[in-house]
Amino acid sequence: MNMKRKRGDMEIVWQTPANPPERHDYIFRNGIRYVRPYYFEFISHVKNRWAGKTIVDLFSEEFKGRPRDYYESAVKSGRIQVDGQKVHLSYVVQSSQKISHFLHRHEPPVMSWDVEILCEEPDVLTVCKPASVPVHPCGQYRKNTVVGILQAEYGLAPLFPVHRLDRLVSGLLILARSASRADLFRQQIESGAVQKQYIARVIGVFPDKQQVVNANVNYNAREGRSTVEVGDDQGNSTASLKGKTACTKFTRISTNEKHSIVLCEPVTGRTHQIRVHLQYTGHPIANDMLYLSELVSSRSAEGSSADRAAAKSCSPPEPISLENGISDTANDSNEDFSIDPMCTNCPNLAPKGYEGNEEGLWLHCVKYSGPDWIYECPLPDWASLS
Repeated sequence: MNMKRKRGDMEIVWQTPANPPERHDYIFRNGIRYVRPYYFEFISHVKNRWAGKTIVDLFSEEFKGRPRDYYESAVKSGRIQVDGQKVHLSYVVQSSQKISHFLHRHEPPVMSWDVEILCEEPDVLTVCKPASVPVHPCGQYRKNTVVGILQAEYGLAPLFPVHRLDRLVSGLLILARSASRADLFRQQIESGAVQKQYIARVIGVFPDKQQVVNANVNYNAREGRSTVEVGDDQGNSTASLKGKTACTKFTRISTNEKHSIVLCEPVTGRTHQIRVHLQYTGHPIANDMLYLSELVSSRSAEGSSADRAAAKSCSPPEPISLENGISDTANDSNEDFSIDPMCTNCPNLAPKGYEGNEEGLWLHCVKYSGPDWIYECPLPDWASLS
């Protein structure tokens, strides 16, 4: 529900997850979809390692995206509360207490490609997910998600994603219209009864003969990337490997000697499995900076990776304000939002570190098929090598 408060002459409406995204929440500029900033209550509970810290020290040390003086002002003004009450700057938090942070939320931008509805059935919806858009709320994304956009633009809710696609991956996305239907799909996927097909555009001439990669995948959440683990050359057991078993089948569709279009059929579903298995074959996805070389750590930190928008270390982009933006839609030219003087992102639409002009990954989900169903998605333009 909405909770209204007055601050000076500006009315603040705090939003909760119960507030559904609406069409007017979005602002379009130069091929980019922004979310109109809104007030939101972030709730967390004091962890054991936080206990004993002052409220200001806690936020300054654990949430470094804003300066200390911002947190001091937020505590003084009541934008940071403990158990629903205003506290003083030297207040010491205790384990399990509820911490509320009321702030002016700026969501990261995404490309303004449409979420195309492919098939609408009573209990199933399939769409063509555009690259750069997350499937469901996660991290700083809430309204700029496939689920959020479908609710805002088509009134479709509730929706239950049957499988996940990475934010930078495009293609077929299956959404159930009920939790029970989603569970049925997931049971079929987990039992191995579902075949998945993707296509990728990779570096070099991929072998003509089908390649089957059986190599453990170990995902490092801190680095945001996976690595491949294999047994030693003496054929010893892989039981000591930390990664999860993973298998992908690859078949070349076409090549122009510089790039190849490859059909990818993951037997398992590990994080970045297709991307890291293609790197393992020596033919990484042609625009996947995260896996194109072993020098990815420094390059990613500098923001050159396709995954740069997820990296907190990115340097701030050039300001994109409503005054200097050019709208894609004529009736958006007078769109505005209230500038919050305490907000560390205003007057820009995008939060710091999110440029919003990233290229989609050349990896696209084209087909899922089960015991008695098949869903498909058209090929993207980059799948043609002519």
